[in-house]
Amino acid sequence: MSVRLYIGNLPKEEIDRQDLQAVFAEEGDAVTTKLIKDRKTGKCRGFGFITVNNDEQADQIIEKYNGQLFKDAAIKIEKALPRTKGEDGEEQSGKSANQSAPSPSKEGGRREKGSKKSRRDRSRDNSSHGDSDAVRPDPRWAAELEKLKEMLAAQTTN
Repeated sequence: MSVRLYIGNLPKEEIDRQDLQAVFAEEGDAVTTKLIKDRKTGKCRGFGFITVNNDEQADQIIEKYNGQLFKDAAIKIEKALPRTKGEDGEEQSGKSANQSAPSPSKEGGRREKGSKKSRRDRSRDNSSHGDSDAVRPDPRWAAELEKLKEMLAAQTTN
């Protein structure tokens, strides 16, 4: 059974999978590496994964390479946490402290993006509130809004 190891504290610069594979070249072809990169910039996000054949080999690699310098940074190697459905590598590596609640952080990220979007929409709406003719009401509430406007107009004239 293969074992996945987390590699942290990698330099956040342009490095390739081959650079990381070269560090573990002594271990042979039994070790495969995966470097996690930013989708936009293509630069390393500071971590990756190694897959080895068994637990004994994993323990040997942790003992041998944990703290070793890689491009002036001491790398951190430990056994990776098991993946939960729907998570990517980044979320997997960050769950060591709070493993019991994987969903809220992911949903929170979605909510945050949505709230940013709505903030932008609100700022656009606020700029157009100066001219009341420019703002069109939601058609579902237009009739009710007209009634309220008439009631308000009747109150102010009395």
